[in-house]
Amino acid sequence: MGLLDNLKAKLSPAKDKVSGLAQQHGDKVQHGLDKAAKVVDEKTKGKYSGKIQSGTGKAKDAMDRLAHNDGTGGPGGGSAPPASPPPAS
Repeated sequence: MGLLDNLKAKLSPAKDKVSGLAQQHGDKVQHGLDKAAKVVDEKTKGKYSGKIQSGTGKAKDAMDRLAHNDGTGGPGGGSAPPASPPPAS
């Protein structure tokens, strides 16, 4: 466990910096995600729009988590329910 602890300690400042950048520029990143999704959807002529929307939503949720918004008023926060596991059959 010593190696893992050392790795976590070294990556902690980077995580803090990324979190700060996500807080400062989250709206720009989310706008970029929307723009990229629109371009890809147009290039694929709507064939994969469901998958594109799903991926864009997951990326936005990850940005919210990085910025510590957790859906409390951030852009796109709370728009999608949390993913649930598939039913067992």
